[in-house]
Amino acid sequence: MLGEVAMQYKIGIYPDRLGVLIGKKGAVKKRIEELTGTKLEIDSKSSTVTIIGDDLNSMLTAQNIVKAINYGFSPEKAFKLLDPDYTLHIIDVFTYLRKRDENNLKRVMGRIIGEKGKAKRILEETTGTDISIYRNYVAAIGLFEDILVLDEAVRKLIKGLPHRVVYEYLYNTRSMRKMGLRKW
Repeated sequence: MLGEVAMQYKIGIYPDRLGVLIGKKGAVKKRIEELTGTKLEIDSKSSTVTIIGDDLNSMLTAQNIVKAINYGFSPEKAFKLLDPDYTLHIIDVFTYLRKRDENNLKRVMGRIIGEKGKAKRILEETTGTDISIYRNYVAAIGLFEDILVLDEAVRKLIKGLPHRVVYEYLYNTRSMRKMGLRKW
């Protein structure tokens, strides 16, 4: 598994996500290690994970899986990142707000989720991505082209554009892509 030249990468993880990363009897941690050929050392006191490996691609894959779990994805969805065509994209909504306070953040996150999760569901269905909304982050797993469309739609919602306008953008973009035309 690990050869002579081992590399290390440390990543912080939210304490409430440690249990998900480890899994029942360490099953998730063990699966990440087996599928990526890396070793994970988890320090629950400092809430850090050290990824150890000898192959850069495997380490990046393990890092992205750990990050995805950290940003609210289930391990099953995070394991989609084993496919090299899939990517993880994280939007820190707080950085895009003009008025940076908790109430405004909650309002904007509510716009992204929508009533009874409708906006999030439409975002996922029209872009073919999986989305996690956790703390002040919108994280997505999907193909790069789909991530670009999702990113633009989320930014439009953050700016305050009406949902109708954002949905039109999503449906039009999807239609154009199905016809072989590209529009981002």
